[in-house]
Amino acid sequence: MTKRRTRTADCEPHDARERLRHAKAYLEVAQLLDDQSGIDVWPVVAAGCAVLAGIAATDAICCTRINRHHRGDDHSQAARLLAEAVPGDEGRQLSNTLTRILALKDKSHYGLSGASANDARQLVRNASTLVDFASSDVTR
Repeated sequence: MTKRRTRTADCEPHDARERLRHAKAYLEVAQLLDDQSGIDVWPVVAAGCAVLAGIAATDAICCTRINRHHRGDDHSQAARLLAEAVPGDEGRQLSNTLTRILALKDKSHYGLSGASANDARQLVRNASTLVDFASSDVTR
């Protein structure tokens, strides 16, 4: 079996800080929208923003730790790169968190039925985990 090579791009600490800024902004919007009730489109938009927050936080972590981030359509490779960037159990947990986010990406961005309020809450929680880790990691 051949191992797939992850498509990556080089990045530097200033890129990590910029991606962290994006992650925080996406998460803030997701949290604001997740608090809305009675409007059926808000969960879809909150979920979509939470997905973007998780991806941006992952980029920030990878740029900080290994000076490269995932670039490509196979998002499972981004989870593998995150596990490489953060070794051990912590990296596996973060990678699993990103995998849970990515599992709802299509539903939150492209699905005609869209993401539910429960999906949005789950995505916001998972994105918060990655953004919190990135916040402590990038600023250290």
